[in-house]
Amino acid sequence: MVVAVLGVLLPGVGYLAAGRRRLGAVVLLVSLGLYGGAAVVVLTRRDQVVAWALQPDVLLAMVVGLGVIALLWVTVLVTSYKMLRPLHAGPGARLAGSVVIGLVCFGLASSTALGAQTLMAQRDLVEKVFSGEGSKSQTRPKIKNTKDPWAEVPRLNVLLLGADDGEGRQGTRTDSIMVASIDTRTGQTSLISLTRNWMRMPFPEGTALHRRFPTGYWDPDGPKEQPNFYLDAMYRIIPAEYGELIGPSDNPGADVLKMSVGEALGLKLHYYVQVNLAGFAQLVQALGGITVNINYRVPVGGNDDKKIPPNRWLEPGPNRHLNGADALWFARGRYAVKGADIARQARQRCTVKAIVERATPQNVLANYLDIAKAGEQLIRTDIPQSILGAFVTLGQRVKNGKITNIDLDKQKNFPNGRNPDYAAMRKLVQRHLNPVKATPTPRKTAPTTPRKPSKATTAAPDLAEACAYNPVEG
Repeated sequence: MVVAVLGVLLPGVGYLAAGRRRLGAVVLLVSLGLYGGAAVVVLTRRDQVVAWALQPDVLLAMVVGLGVIALLWVTVLVTSYKMLRPLHAGPGARLAGSVVIGLVCFGLASSTALGAQTLMAQRDLVEKVFSGEGSKSQTRPKIKNTKDPWAEVPRLNVLLLGADDGEGRQGTRTDSIMVASIDTRTGQTSLISLTRNWMRMPFPEGTALHRRFPTGYWDPDGPKEQPNFYLDAMYRIIPAEYGELIGPSDNPGADVLKMSVGEALGLKLHYYVQVNLAGFAQLVQALGGITVNINYRVPVGGNDDKKIPPNRWLEPGPNRHLNGADALWFARGRYAVKGADIARQARQRCTVKAIVERATPQNVLANYLDIAKAGEQLIRTDIPQSILGAFVTLGQRVKNGKITNIDLDKQKNFPNGRNPDYAAMRKLVQRHLNPVKATPTPRKTAPTTPRKPSKATTAAPDLAEACAYNPVEG
C-alpha cells in the first residue's frame, strides 16, 4: 500500500514494484517528462505562461487537460494498489488499504476540482472584464505589436474612474477621476487627480463634441454654478443627451471622459479602468484589506448638505489596517473635512498606493477566487485581451517603481470649479513628466548657500512621503 501511495508522486513506481516493468517504465518516464517539461516552461518561459493564463481558449483546454490527467492519475493509483495488495490479506487489512487509497483519490479529486474552479474563474474574469477584438471604443488605440506593445507606447496613460450610482441618484456619477501616467520602461508612475466640480471641460479640436461645445462643456447663458455641467456629471449626461456626437461605444461615458480629461491635461489617454465604488469594498476585502496611515479623523457616512452626521469616524493612527468597508470610506469620506474634495483626492491616491502594495503575487494567489469574483462584477475597462500579458509585466514594474503625485495647484489653476485654467495645467503636467535638466555653469565666485527649489521646478512628491503618518492637529 505504501508503494502504491508513493506512486501518487511518481506514477509508475507501483507497476515496477509489482513486476510490470515495461508498463511501469513507460508510465514513469512519461511522468518524469511531464514534471521536467513543466519545470522548464515555468522557469524559462514565464511570459508564455502568463500569456496562456490570459487566453480563454487556452484556459478551457487547461481545465480539460487537468481533468484527464487527474483521471489517469487515479487509475494508475488504483490499479497499482490492486497489483500490490497481498492475496491473503485479512478483511481488516483490506478495509484499511481501501480507506487509505480512497482518501488519496479524494484528495486528488478535490485538488483537481479546485484547480479547475480557479482556471474557470480566471477565464470568466478575462472574458467578462477585458474587451475582445469585437468591442466598440472611440478612443482605444490600435496596437500592432501585441507581443511588445510598450515599444510603441513609452508612456501609458490610464484613466481611473470611481463610479457611484448611489441612493437618490439617477444614473452613474464618476465621483473619483484620476489619471495614472506610467513610464513603461521603468514603471515609475505619476498620479493626477481631477476635481469633480470642474466646469468648461474641453474636447479635442476636430471632434463633434468640440464643435458642439467649442468653449468647453458648460452653458454660457446659465447660472454661475451648473451641477449638470460638472465633470462628475459628464459620464451620464453627455451620452444621454448627445449620444449621436460620440459614435458606437461599449461605454460612451468612459469615451467622453477619456477625450475630455486627456484634452484638459494635454495627454493621450490610452485606456480606462472603471470601478463601481459601491462594490469597491468587496474588492479590497478580497485582498484581505489594506494598510494606510490616517492623519486626521475620517468620517464614515454623513452628509454635509443635509446636516446628517457620520455614523462613526476612522481615528488617526499609523499603519491602520482597514477592511473593505472602512477602506471605501477612507477614500470617500468628506463630512466636515477641511478642503473636502482636495483632501479626499489625496486619500484616494494613498488608497491606490496601498492596493498596489497589497497586491503581492502570494496574496493574489491565496485569495484569487474572491478577487476574480469581485473583479468581474465591479470592473469595466477597454484594455484588450491581446495585451493582458504585457500589462501583467508592466504591473510588476509599477509595483517595484516609485509612485508620485502631480499637484495641479488649486490656488492658482482652479480656485473654484467654474473656470479652471486648463492651459496652465497642461504646462504643469508636461513639466513634471518631461523635466528639463539644467546644465550646470561653472562659477568663479565663492559658492553661496543653495536656494530651496521653487514650487514650479520641484519634482512631483513621492506618495510614500505624502501618505506617511503626519497627524494634523485639530
